[in-house]
Amino acid sequence: MKKGKAYIIGAGPGDFELLTIKAKRIIENSDCIVYDRLISEDILKLAKKDAELIYLGKGNTEGGLIQDEINETLVKKCLDGKNVARVKGGDPFVFGRGGEEIEALVKNEIDFEVIPGITSSISVPAYAGIPVTHRGLARSFHVFTGHTMENGKWHNFENIAKLEGTLVFLMGVKNLDLIVGDLIKFGKNSKTPVAIIEKGATKNQRVTVGTLENILELVEKNKILPPAITIIGEVVELRENFKWFKNDILAKKILVTRDKKQAKEMSDNISKRGAIPVELPFIEIENLKIDLESLKKYKAILFNSPNGVNAFFENLKDIRILSNIKIGAVGVKTKEVLENYKIIPDFIPEEYLVDRLAEEVVKFTNENDNILIVTSDISPCNIEKYNSLYKRNYEKVVAYNTKKIKVDREKIIEALKDIDIITFLSSSTVEAFYESLDGDFFILGDKKIASIGPMTSETIKRLGMKVSYEAEKYTADGLLDIIFK
Repeated sequence: MKKGKAYIIGAGPGDFELLTIKAKRIIENSDCIVYDRLISEDILKLAKKDAELIYLGKGNTEGGLIQDEINETLVKKCLDGKNVARVKGGDPFVFGRGGEEIEALVKNEIDFEVIPGITSSISVPAYAGIPVTHRGLARSFHVFTGHTMENGKWHNFENIAKLEGTLVFLMGVKNLDLIVGDLIKFGKNSKTPVAIIEKGATKNQRVTVGTLENILELVEKNKILPPAITIIGEVVELRENFKWFKNDILAKKILVTRDKKQAKEMSDNISKRGAIPVELPFIEIENLKIDLESLKKYKAILFNSPNGVNAFFENLKDIRILSNIKIGAVGVKTKEVLENYKIIPDFIPEEYLVDRLAEEVVKFTNENDNILIVTSDISPCNIEKYNSLYKRNYEKVVAYNTKKIKVDREKIIEALKDIDIITFLSSSTVEAFYESLDGDFFILGDKKIASIGPMTSETIKRLGMKVSYEAEKYTADGLLDIIFK
């Protein structure tokens, strides 16, 4: 079997958009992705559907055993013929141990390529408003690991304390007392400014500023945890004027429960608004094969969801058959999806409900006209009522199924740990959530629940939960508008 190729990729710091274009292309096309705990979760969403994802993260990067496992995994997967993306935070060669992985690949005669990443040693301070060099303050910067070596050896702080440039310690929270103590011991001024940056370049970034003489006290007081980097030098004082990354309050985490294929757009919107999306789908949309041969007999076609539009056009062979048919859309999002197919709907009811859509079409049709409603297997659509009320021949076609997903209870509990707001965009999602938890909502605590509209809210209340937010415009964007207002 032909050997695969390994790509040693630096993913940069926490901000997903700092990933390089080349790294993105390779991740999208790799057969296997081996990743660590410091990369943005959004990077994994780039993987193709059948890619194998292998997490090999290190809470403590001093140990060598897990590195041996990483090396062996890369070699094995490449020998199996897979192209492997080894994705790690920052840059592979700045304490990323990429060199050790390359040595294992070379030993087994496996082709490899290195894709550099933006190292956290310069990017994380930049996100905190701290330049590592600045005229008149620091003409150099020096990057150190905050860990001791495997043989217990430590840095030569007698020399380090004499350096005039900025000192950057990566992964140094655990040994901060040693770093501070040795710097002062060997002559560094105890008033030297210090900044510790937790979860750098993410929406949960937190910056603690002090001096060598009080930083240990601040670390204990603020309960600082890794991943964090330490910046020591006069450039820290520039932060007050240079800070630009606004997140003085920790970002809210919002649970996205909708279908996996639709979650990305909502998650992107949440990120743009300054919060952190967490995806855990409770439904799956399955498009069906439908017969559209008799479309010519209809005077109007009504779409009551974006999913219905996509499923319909997936089955449509020739768009010209719609030329003399009036088109109705239940809301703005359905309208936008229709426009993607070069169809501008003739009407949209003010209230985003299929009942209003069935009522609105009366203005565009005559008695006894045939009207088709494109819907799902669970959408409320009472065609007998419409026929009686409006003297027309309403029919419906089920274009897609909404399948509820039962999620493992422990997985839900884990996902909910840091969640502030849970979003529900359909009654079926609420029901799947309820069934997965066996109706035990005590674990929700003070987490808030956001509903897309009255029907979903009714289901939430019926099942014993409280609605904190309800959209005024019944779309995902409308729901986020209410949450962020």
